Amino acid sequence: MRLHINAHASANAHLNKDENILFGLSAPSAVLDYVSKCPKHTRTPLYSLPRMASDMGVRSILIKDESERLGLGSFKALGGAYAIFRLVHEAVEKRLGYRISPADLLSSDVRAVAAEMTFCCATDGNHGRSVAAGARLLGARAVILVHAGVSDQRVDSIAMLGAEIRRIDGTYDDSVRAAKKLAEGLGWQLVSDTSWPGYTHIPGLVMQGYTVLAEEALTVCADWALKPTHMFLQAGVGGFAAAVAAYTVAFYGTQRPKLIVVEPGLADCVISSVEQKKPVTIAHTKPTVMSMLECYEPSITALNTLARVADAFLTIDDGLAMEAMRLLARPKTQDPAIVSGESGAAGLAGLLAVLNQAEWQQSLGINTDSIILLFNTEGATDEASYLDVTGTSSAHIALSRDNVFNQLKD
Repeated sequence: MRLHINAHASANAHLNKDENILFGLSAPSAVLDYVSKCPKHTRTPLYSLPRMASDMGVRSILIKDESERLGLGSFKALGGAYAIFRLVHEAVEKRLGYRISPADLLSSDVRAVAAEMTFCCATDGNHGRSVAAGARLLGARAVILVHAGVSDQRVDSIAMLGAEIRRIDGTYDDSVRAAKKLAEGLGWQLVSDTSWPGYTHIPGLVMQGYTVLAEEALTVCADWALKPTHMFLQAGVGGFAAAVAAYTVAFYGTQRPKLIVVEPGLADCVISSVEQKKPVTIAHTKPTVMSMLECYEPSITALNTLARVADAFLTIDDGLAMEAMRLLARPKTQDPAIVSGESGAAGLAGLLAVLNQAEWQQSLGINTDSIILLFNTEGATDEASYLDVTGTSSAHIALSRDNVFNQLKD
């Protein structure tokens, strides 16, 4: 594990013109114009963990729970589906020759155009599920590429949404390249959550979708009169971390919290790129249990933002991620139980890593006055793996938590 303090970050950092369009204060409402059309759209909860905060010697620990976002199990539900909605909207206006509103997206005219479109992407599981759901809602076709490490349960959950699944050998980054080649060869629309030179518009839309959860979390913090002092943001290619960090800069300005980016030590492309001041592709060694974060090449759009606004970058090992899962699944009295997958618990694992190193804790200024904001980015998207790590089922945890809350309301 290692910690890199970003000397280039500044409390005075502000968003540039492109970032302000994608991730500024108006971004969430632009996304919700589309995402609110989803049948299962609702705000996800922010929980306070007072007992955990006391045990860890900080003032508050707050966690935004994305485990049930749009019924798809992760924050990714906001990105891929939103990009699909926007791309279909653009195609419909071009085809029909007149402007439409997001409210028209479920009309027969829109569906007739969407039915002729094929969307393609690579996924570790969650992004593909979002793309498949967005395509299905509008009547389009989705072809999803999955690499050898994606579990059968995650593949089945995508296929259940009507997508065509194609398995390839290799890693996530291999599947990204394969999806790109396939889409270019067949004239399909590639919907990637990572960007590279010449391909930034669509990944930017995917990232913009994530501003919704950032706005929800920070608005509730304000309602509770709690301003986070530190935010831990997990990174695969970096899209989630960059979008939430950028929106946080827009929301708080110079009074923003410290932004700490967390990624697996076995897939540390973001921290390596920041350290070397250029995009770095790292060598694949062995898989990490944080499979949703197992990426070996960063998104250039995300990297450009994080290099300017993130205060620190941190790697964690698999053991800490699993420990964090168990802490959330089996909390002490007062705290709610939270269903979190290996990647979803990575933010908490990052906090554990810092608290285990007195020098790191001092460097980041975490103390008894600190208010820590975390994001549970996924639930139990692989139930067998979740049961193996936590020793209990996700359904049992959710039922126990709901029963506790109902008793409190009574």
